[in-house]
Amino acid sequence: MNILLAAITALSLYLFCTILLLLRIKQTSALASFSRRKLLIPGFLALIAHIVVLYSSMLSPIGINLGFYNALSLVSAFIILFTLISTLRHPVEILAILMMPIASLSIALDLANTSTHLLPPGSSNGLLLHVLSSLIAYSILGLAALHAIVLSMQNSYLHSHQPGGIIRLLPPLKTMESILFETIIIGFIGLSISLLTGLLFLDNMFAQQLAHKTVLSIIAWMVFAILLCGHWFLGWRGRTATRWTLGGFLSLMLAYFGSKFVLEVLLANA
Repeated sequence: MNILLAAITALSLYLFCTILLLLRIKQTSALASFSRRKLLIPGFLALIAHIVVLYSSMLSPIGINLGFYNALSLVSAFIILFTLISTLRHPVEILAILMMPIASLSIALDLANTSTHLLPPGSSNGLLLHVLSSLIAYSILGLAALHAIVLSMQNSYLHSHQPGGIIRLLPPLKTMESILFETIIIGFIGLSISLLTGLLFLDNMFAQQLAHKTVLSIIAWMVFAILLCGHWFLGWRGRTATRWTLGGFLSLMLAYFGSKFVLEVLLANA
């Protein structure tokens, strides 16, 4: 499939799925009887087209291009995958509604801009495991951050005794918090694997160009570790959990995309 055709297909289906989910949660009569699973089909088809775009833009005879815009699009595809799976299990359509336009934007940016960071052919399995676990951890913790924002909104509305609109269609607050911590645990495991494989398979994680990325990733790991310990032993939840989640993700975002943006976009065009 032509990359432009695949991109248009992905963008159209993401938009279509977003509209369907919006109409459903607003209790539009025509879609009220449709199951959530059926309405997510265009989202999964969009994800397949998104993967085709990534395959065409990332893979080349000289290696795998993990430049800033390709990586941004790849991470958004992972987040969409985990979001759709989460939405299949729980009535959290709002996460998909928020994320699919962002994924569409990442595709458009990837097609409109060029950045290069090649992973050469014949790279070791250990290095590939490190890269894959890093991207998956970032994606899952990114979904956790999005979930924390929605949870914060839900908490605020409930405390102000205004449980209307989209908020009233979310699962109970306790269920939302359980989903949040399940997501954080999985992302934390992925981040731990990423750091461990980096220590084992990268030549020097504290080299000049990697030092800030490594330090910020370790800070993010510590933030999520403290959050989980606080939740298990001190009962942290609500706004406290939200703030720590967003703080940990911010550190991780600066570690990965902050450094890539500076090195591959700003300095490359300087």
